[in-house]
Amino acid sequence: MPVIVKILVSLTIILVVNKFLKKLSLSLLIGTIVLAFWTGQSINTIAEITWDRFMSMDNAFLSLIIVLVIWLSSQMEKAGIMNDLVRTLKASLSFKGSLIVLPAVIGLLPMPGGALFSAPLVDDSDEEKKIEPIEKTRINYWFRHIWEYTWPLYPGLILTSDISGLHIYQLMLLGLPITLASLVTGYFFFLRKIPQVSGEKTAAEHHFLKLISPITIVITVYAILLIFFPGISKLSKYLPMTIGLLAAMLSLQIMRPLTKEKWKSVLLSKKALTMVLIVILVRIYGAFIEARLPGGTLLMEQMRVELNNVGIPLIILVLVIPFISGITTGVSVGFVGASMPIVISLLGSSPNLSHLLSTVILAFTFGFMGVMLSPVHVCLIVTNEYFKTNLAKSLTAIIPPVLVLMAVAAVYAAVIWFI
Repeated sequence: MPVIVKILVSLTIILVVNKFLKKLSLSLLIGTIVLAFWTGQSINTIAEITWDRFMSMDNAFLSLIIVLVIWLSSQMEKAGIMNDLVRTLKASLSFKGSLIVLPAVIGLLPMPGGALFSAPLVDDSDEEKKIEPIEKTRINYWFRHIWEYTWPLYPGLILTSDISGLHIYQLMLLGLPITLASLVTGYFFFLRKIPQVSGEKTAAEHHFLKLISPITIVITVYAILLIFFPGISKLSKYLPMTIGLLAAMLSLQIMRPLTKEKWKSVLLSKKALTMVLIVILVRIYGAFIEARLPGGTLLMEQMRVELNNVGIPLIILVLVIPFISGITTGVSVGFVGASMPIVISLLGSSPNLSHLLSTVILAFTFGFMGVMLSPVHVCLIVTNEYFKTNLAKSLTAIIPPVLVLMAVAAVYAAVIWFI
């Protein structure tokens, strides 16, 4: 049986198991086991590949970053930073500006189900109740997710960096046009026809830059270490980001100390452990995608040969596999882990930079558009629950901007490819 069929079946198993059991970690484990045995790997080889990937330095730092990101998000919430930030923005912005910025600010922190945190803020902004609940659902859901393509704290982007070999700063710059396109598209489809509301402005209670200082510290420390101390990144490409996150947590504790009880709830978060487990399993799945077959041929090289013989365009796989993964898993780290190793490997062992960048942004955008259309996306579910709106109607209005972003990504990727 062709290798491509075995890979796609393993991917399908991940998606189907996750759909019915709602356990992405278990789905990844089962899909990995199927792929490993079906490609002819022995038990000893499976154990060796798994152990090597699990014990790698990059795996340790990647797992640590995921934990630190979740801890920082929780620390900022419990320290009251997010509530103060919201009040400050509402006092300074127009009505439509508040509807955009409030969910977008919450979106800077990759909290699972974070749309539930921003939904009441969007609702409170509409003091005169001029907007239908279904419209507020769509506004909250869309603008909560405009940063997924470029913000370095998102596990999906971090994992994409690991799989593709691109630096975080490269992915940040690469995804910025898609974030801008998402912002413009969201305004056109969801806010353009909403009437502006004039009201008396109150004085801002806090300084905006001070409130976002933990986030700016992460980025600043990361940039300084990368530029002036490049030797640190030789130990692990994740070490600069790790140091930046630790510096942000320390500065926030000095600025707004948490009690021991609150720190206990932050550090013992089950969300952090669950996410780390998923990331580790994703990396192990990727290790078998990158492994050699018993005959010595790289699995991906064998697949490329088979595809060339059959004549299936690679572009179809680049678009479809991430999109289907996104719809089924409803989470960025899920579609990245399930599909990105396959997509990247289709380029061969040493793709040039422009081809790699083009493929990554195309696959990531299509994959995340699948996430946005997923009926199992937690943010969509909790937003509909808060506003008591219909899930199907919410998704229907998301389709046009999703198609626009797909078209933008296709044109953008084509330009990069031919540079």
